[in-house]
Amino acid sequence: MKWLSYSPKLAAALSGATLRQLAHWRKAGSGRGAVLVPEISAVRPVLYSFRDVMALRTCVKLRNDASLQKIRRALDTLRDDLGERDHLSAYRLVADGSSIYLVEPGQAVDLVRSKRNVVIHEMVDVLRPFYRDGRHIPDLLRPRDHVTVDPAVRGGIPVIEGTRVPYDEVAALLRDGVPAERIPAYYPSVTATAAIEAADFADYVDSYDPPRGTREAAAG
Repeated sequence: MKWLSYSPKLAAALSGATLRQLAHWRKAGSGRGAVLVPEISAVRPVLYSFRDVMALRTCVKLRNDASLQKIRRALDTLRDDLGERDHLSAYRLVADGSSIYLVEPGQAVDLVRSKRNVVIHEMVDVLRPFYRDGRHIPDLLRPRDHVTVDPAVRGGIPVIEGTRVPYDEVAALLRDGVPAERIPAYYPSVTATAAIEAADFADYVDSYDPPRGTREAAAG
């Protein structure tokens, strides 16, 4: 099976992580394992899978309430002490400001303090929109009203809703000066409104570009 691969920039835009965080999370630190190593390619060109993006969103949400050191400790407990070796996206992890928990049917395990049967008061849906450092991170499966992400459609690349047309191909036409109302002449299934939203999403993705003159490996 050929997986669609996400560049670090697109993975960052869909997850809310910065390029610098992605690079840092790929590396082991202070005796602890990496937070997330891309399952498609961890070396140049670095490529993430859809499952990676889901896991990254979990990490970003955890980072809102927990230190990176605590996240690494929790993941080490999950992998080494509990023997859980599935992809990180397979687990439901939440933080409450004091610890990080693995939520399972009927119980929750405190991964930092090794306590079971903890009561979790708030469940977080990793797919839904959230804020990180004042930035709005969009819904993973619907980053714009007319832009959707479906692993069954083009492997998960963002497309115009109800089509297989990639958002960036439509955005490129607008950036080349094609008026939104003329987009249906190129893609009959794409409305002017959808084209404008595709361009807006493309601008959002491009906002994750590293500063000029900064190498992706340093800012990544």
